[in-house]
Amino acid sequence: MIVAAHERFVSGRPGGKRASLRFVDMSDCALSGRNLADADISASILDGAKLIGTKLDRATLFGSDLRRADLTGASLVRADLRGACLRGANLTQADLTQADFRIGQVAVPHPVKGLSATSHEHRHGQLDSATFAGATLDQSQMEDVTAFAADFTDCSMKGAKLSRANFKDANLSGAIFDGADLGGTNFEGANLSYAVLTGVDLRASRTSSTTDVTGVVAASTPEAIARAPQLLAMLQANHLWCQSGGREGKPANLDGEDLRPLRGKLRGLRLSACSAKGAIMVGLDLTGTQMQGANLEGADLRGVCFADADLRGIRLTQANLVRADLRDAVFAPLPISADRTTPGYLANAQVRFAHAEGCDLTGAVLDGADLRGADFTGAYLENASFKDAQLQAVVGLEDPRARRIQLI
Repeated sequence: MIVAAHERFVSGRPGGKRASLRFVDMSDCALSGRNLADADISASILDGAKLIGTKLDRATLFGSDLRRADLTGASLVRADLRGACLRGANLTQADLTQADFRIGQVAVPHPVKGLSATSHEHRHGQLDSATFAGATLDQSQMEDVTAFAADFTDCSMKGAKLSRANFKDANLSGAIFDGADLGGTNFEGANLSYAVLTGVDLRASRTSSTTDVTGVVAASTPEAIARAPQLLAMLQANHLWCQSGGREGKPANLDGEDLRPLRGKLRGLRLSACSAKGAIMVGLDLTGTQMQGANLEGADLRGVCFADADLRGIRLTQANLVRADLRDAVFAPLPISADRTTPGYLANAQVRFAHAEGCDLTGAVLDGADLRGADFTGAYLENASFKDAQLQAVVGLEDPRARRIQLI
């Protein structure tokens, strides 16, 4: 009744009342999919609670016990989690943008006198052994948290404050740390393989001989920054080649180049037939670009925005598209003659946790692709091939038509 009244409150319907669930034992409670935005759940026990997809934006969870809670896909934007315990909790693909995990001052009752004689202690955010795979922690405040052996695979921590946090033995493989504060952060024994460390100084952190930094993507080199104007000129020539029907300009060859210094300058360009095999394109804004027949095999496209892009016939074999925005992009076959077409190739690509809502994958080849956690809600998948693809936790393939497509 309290939750239902709160949902009426947040939606502005009559009979609503903001939920106050302080000091309540809700262990193993089923609240998946409910709307508890702005609720006060301070110092409550949610041990083992089911909160899958629950909306907890701006909710106060100060000092709460969320051990083993299932918060898969939950939204906790700007939630107050100071002093909260999340040991062993599952926050896979949760949105924790600007969430506050800082130290909280908690009142502790006297063991004999109870609440009549309380003491106060400072409690760190406790994330030990929690799972944050594919989660968004951008601009979150995580100073001094303890996240021993936690799983942050492919999560985003852009601009997060992580000073003095303890990530000992944590799995941070593929995590994105753009602009994060890593002063005094403990990465001893942590797995930082293929993490994106643009705009951060790892030297200010604590590492050890067991810290795995294989394939780490660091900031663009001065040489790459100096080369940016030349690369932009090549891309503009490609745009002119498309505009003039091949009379002026020419397709760009950007194989192995670092295009990150170009930032948002490629948005909306016509780049058909360009080649950027093995290029570093992490986080670029390619909204509305036309890249029909382009070759981006093996390119690092993590976090790239391809929204509304025309990618017919593109080659993305073995490309890294983890956390990419593919909403409403078109990967349909590209006509190359009166009776021939070439499909979009994403074979063996990494497309984990990508947003592909409404995208057109008609006839696309995704054989062997890693699609775990990707969202294909409303996508067009006729004649698409998913042979040997990894489809765990994929969203949008539940209807009978989609199940038939998976078997192609």
